[in-house]
Amino acid sequence: SNLTLSPNGLYNLTSLTMLDLKGCSSLTLLPNRLDNLTYLTNLDLSSCFSLISLPNGLNNLRSLPTLDLSFCSSLILTSLPNKFINLVSLTTLDLSWYSSLKSLPNGLGKLTSLTTLDLSLYSSLTLLPNGLKNLTSLTTFDLFSYSSLKLLSNRLNNLITLTTLDLSWCLRLTSLPNGLDNLTSLITVNLRDYSSLISLPNRLRNFISLIKIDLSLYSSLASLPNGLSNLITLTILNLRRYSSLMSLPNGLGNHTSLIEIALS
Repeated sequence: SNLTLSPNGLYNLTSLTMLDLKGCSSLTLLPNRLDNLTYLTNLDLSSCFSLISLPNGLNNLRSLPTLDLSFCSSLILTSLPNKFINLVSLTTLDLSWYSSLKSLPNGLGKLTSLTTLDLSLYSSLTLLPNGLKNLTSLTTFDLFSYSSLKLLSNRLNNLITLTTLDLSWCLRLTSLPNGLDNLTSLITVNLRDYSSLISLPNRLRNFISLIKIDLSLYSSLASLPNGLSNLITLTILNLRRYSSLMSLPNGLGNHTSLIEIALS
């Protein structure tokens, strides 16, 4: 769409529950009258490449559970926390593909109702904000292709409700933090193409609910940790193009729940 400004009349539609402006690549601003749309449950601003700021009125959308800001590459993200503080109903936030962003604000930690957070496809960020430890309701956390991330530290420790974690293509991570031990609710873990990872920790055995793990495209690991033998709920194990793998753990034969192993 070539829309550059959203029409003012749109904000008189006070019963509106969904506003989809996806792909309005020329849209630069939204009016403060956005706060009239108090019944909104889905606001999609993805691929609004020219959008440079969000209105203060966003802060009044207290019933909003879903906000998609992916591919808003011109948006000044440092202005977001003050506009998010009252979004107490927000459960899904997509902030993927901010290619030039240098840091994420700690204000994200105020969104304590979040269950899904997508921070994938970042190329300049090297650290995660401390505020992430407050997101104790999070179930899905996507860090796919967070290519400059060097350290996870223990910021994931408190995310004990997490069921899906995607750390694939985090090419500069060389180790996994001890704090992952606490994530015993994990069902799906994607660790694909960790080309810099030197070893996988035995503490993976603590993922007692794990059903699927993707360890494909490894080039430097010669073996899998014995801890994998404890994952008795595992049904899918992806080891495709694990070019340096020399052997499989002996205990793998005890995984009677396994229905798929990919070794091609």
